Amino acid sequence: MERSIALDCHTHLAPIVPDLLRAIPDVDWREAELKLMAGSVQLAGGPKVTRPEALLAWMDENGIRRAWYSVPPPMYRDGIADEAAARAWCGYVNQALRVIGAPHAARLSPSFLLPVRHPALAAEIAAACAQHGAHFAMAAGHAASAVMLSDPTYDALWSALDSAQAFVLLHPTTGSDPRLDRFFLHNLIGGPGETALAAAHLAMGRVIERFPRIRFILSHGGGSAALAAGRIARGQAVGRPGADTGAPPMTQAFRHFMVDCIAHSAAGLSLVADVFGRDRLLFGSDWPFSMGLTDPWSQLDGVDPEVMAAIAKADPEA
Repeated sequence: MERSIALDCHTHLAPIVPDLLRAIPDVDWREAELKLMAGSVQLAGGPKVTRPEALLAWMDENGIRRAWYSVPPPMYRDGIADEAAARAWCGYVNQALRVIGAPHAARLSPSFLLPVRHPALAAEIAAACAQHGAHFAMAAGHAASAVMLSDPTYDALWSALDSAQAFVLLHPTTGSDPRLDRFFLHNLIGGPGETALAAAHLAMGRVIERFPRIRFILSHGGGSAALAAGRIARGQAVGRPGADTGAPPMTQAFRHFMVDCIAHSAAGLSLVADVFGRDRLLFGSDWPFSMGLTDPWSQLDGVDPEVMAAIAKADPEA
């Protein structure tokens, strides 16, 4: 098939605008090392993720016409508990995302950062940023503070996003379960579970029914949600305590979500297509990170041709 992809819904850029960054006292841009640091924690680094031109060059190599970009997960800084600090950080990130993308607006669109631990602030940001493009990115949860997206405190955020008919990429960040500290399992096992948990809360909590115009995009093929859908639906059907909230079976409800195609398995992606629906699949690369589709045509070579054709042409804004 023709090597052409309409849209990459999941790429990352670290926006470095030194003049704006100076207003954030606890963050340091080490230009010589190409590292953005918060104390001893590296938020972003390297010659690719800090340069829109590198993303565009990679897109050209792979026939990708447009991309939505958000900050790398460490830059979510979802551990910030102080709302004023979160406001300052998100204010910098979202302004800087616009600055770095402005010269390339025909091909690159920012996904603005929403602070998952501060739903009232996130609602403000959603309303303010929607006028610049209704694309957003948010952590799928924050395990250390037991954030649950089904909580009513998020209703103002969902209302703002629903009014904007927004696209919201839900992306996992590092969890707090010490059993995942070894073997890179926070990423390999924890992340997929966090994404599935977010989907379950949004569906079983009936958020997606009450706010149907939000286009939620589950990253990394929906994590482990596709595999869990049948089991959750069985729990609903047999009345497991708390499982029957009146929501449709998850095998039906999950078809509300969009998902990217980063499954790293042709069989896994086939299951994702079956559970969510082929028409809900979007191309996503997770560029420039090695756990993504850095060589998409090679990595997706074994995918069913009809599924691949649907992914390549998918553009929900077209």
